[in-house]
Formats: sequence, structure tokens, C-alpha cells
Amino acid sequence: MNGYLMQEQQWTPGEDLFVESLAPENRYGVVFEDDGEAAYFYAVQKDEEGGGISILDALHIHESEEPLDGEEYAPATEPANPKPLLIIWSRDWLKCALIIDGFCHALFDFENQGGYNINEFPPPNEFWTKGDRKLTDEMIKSIF
Repeated sequence: MNGYLMQEQQWTPGEDLFVESLAPENRYGVVFEDDGEAAYFYAVQKDEEGGGISILDALHIHESEEPLDGEEYAPATEPANPKPLLIIWSRDWLKCALIIDGFCHALFDFENQGGYNINEFPPPNEFWTKGDRKLTDEMIKSIF
């Protein structure tokens, strides 16, 4: 691995989870949140004074009634299995990836102001990610 593993949790899709990772070398950070209905991965930035956080971008990861990308559908009567969830930063602290069950689901590039994920949702916002949201193998290889 070419980056820094900053968070490692077990996550059961559809169960509440909040995981935060702030880069030690700059004001950037990420937050993974599952509120029981939907899971999102957020790019955040600490304010100048360090007391507050602003959301720069949000990437959709999962809806509780749907299987995770790459999984077969499991009926709601079957309990969901916990998945390893990792947050990995690049060595320059300007890219951050969300890895679930060994598969990269999302990546933020803070230097180029881009947020990328598997399902390319939501559309880019007006002030930060202005281009395509498609997560590519080249982006993933830039961290690993």
C-alpha cells in the first residue's frame, strides 16, 4: 500500500455508523456516515481557527434496502454481514479513499477538487467537484 491507513472499522450496511478522519498535514478531512437509511462519504475542511468543519462534497455510497455494489441481493430477512471499512490517505495527504470489503467505493482528490464514486451520484456540485464523478482504476492506483 502506498498510503496511510487512518481508520479501520467493521460496518454493517444499514446500521448507524460515523467515522471521521482528518489529515494531520492540512485542513482536509473525510467523514463516512450511515444513518440507517443511506450511507455517504463527505469531503470536509476545517476552518482557519480549527473549531468548525465545512462540507466540500458528498458521495453516495449505499441505500439500506439495496445490496452494496458488487454484492448479490440478500433478502431483508437475512441479517447483513459486517464489512471491513477502511479510510486510506495518500502519502501527500491530498487524496483519500473509502475501501469497503476490499473494494474502493469512493475517492476524494483535494488538490484537484474532485469527488469520485462507483455510482457517480450525486451530480457534481457548483463549487467543488465540477467534472465527471466516474471512479477509475487510474485514480485508485494513484493511492495504492
